Amino acid sequence: MLQRLQLPAALDGNVWRYASPAVANRRHRHAELELNLVVRGCGTYLLGGQRYEIRRGDLLWLFPAQEHVLFEQTPDFEMWIVVFRRRTIRRNAKDAVTRKLLQPSFRGDVCRRLKQRDFSRFDDLFGELSKAIDQPGLLNAGLGYALLDAWKCFERAADVPVRKMHPAVERAAWLIRNDAADGSFDDLAHEVGLSGARLSRLFKEQMGIGMVEFRSRRRIEKFLDLYESGNKCTLITAALEVGFGSYPQFHRVFRKMMGYPPAEHHRHPRTTA
Repeated sequence: MLQRLQLPAALDGNVWRYASPAVANRRHRHAELELNLVVRGCGTYLLGGQRYEIRRGDLLWLFPAQEHVLFEQTPDFEMWIVVFRRRTIRRNAKDAVTRKLLQPSFRGDVCRRLKQRDFSRFDDLFGELSKAIDQPGLLNAGLGYALLDAWKCFERAADVPVRKMHPAVERAAWLIRNDAADGSFDDLAHEVGLSGARLSRLFKEQMGIGMVEFRSRRRIEKFLDLYESGNKCTLITAALEVGFGSYPQFHRVFRKMMGYPPAEHHRHPRTTA
């Protein structure tokens, strides 16, 4: 899903601190280059066929062509999200090393762990920039500096271990996420070439959750897309439309994943990560 960030025209990007108890983030991408810096807690990022277990001090680069989703997070999870318009990169990237940032995607691991001194410096910098939203000149200058310095620190930092998924698990996850696996899990296992028991075991080992919960999360994502689309559908209509068998089932899953009942959703604005 292409997410449009609606940045003010005068700004070269933006900086904000993400802290959300919701686990039903949407898989997305956007035209801007994105940087994440984990400040607290732990989370799991899915990026293509790779799974990153991230924690405090981890710096991630997410390029425009790379769909990603923060799939799991601890209740205390927080991170800085920084986005850069392409014009910012063109203006500041003047050598072969930094011009890599103009690519639509990046070959190699996108997550590395910063040294403590670098982490502390960027934590402070992003905090200052987040307060400069009404000062375009200051914010834009800071974004240019942050772009180049963060890439320099990223290049010298240590790689975060990446878990590459079994092709059958990756295929099964893709089929569920793309609504192409509405049959039984035995049918899904047959589709990806494994027995049901082996797929179930591998999926839980490599994704960190079982296939039932994974499908439930996908249905919650679809519900949020539909319910927030402006079509003025009711909660129960939207829940049944996205695949829940009954409203009680939907209510139970929604409350478990979002931390509040569906009727209170309008009180909880969401940010996407």
